[in-house]
Amino acid sequence: ISPSVLHIPLDVHTSNVGRKLGLLTRTANDWKAVAELTASLRAIDPVDPVRLDFALFGLGAIEGF
Repeated sequence: ISPSVLHIPLDVHTSNVGRKLGLLTRTANDWKAVAELTASLRAIDPVDPVRLDFALFGLGAIEGF
């Protein structure tokens, strides 16, 4: 499977950080939010947008971000 076709796994950390960084505007954590955040990440890295998942999760796991 090509990394370029994967979708980001959405959890509370990735969604909150995505919103704070302006990568996600949708307030609900649903499939449309997955599509929106993945599209935003594809604009940054079209070859492997999901590689940014760890960075978003890590920032979200830090208290106070």
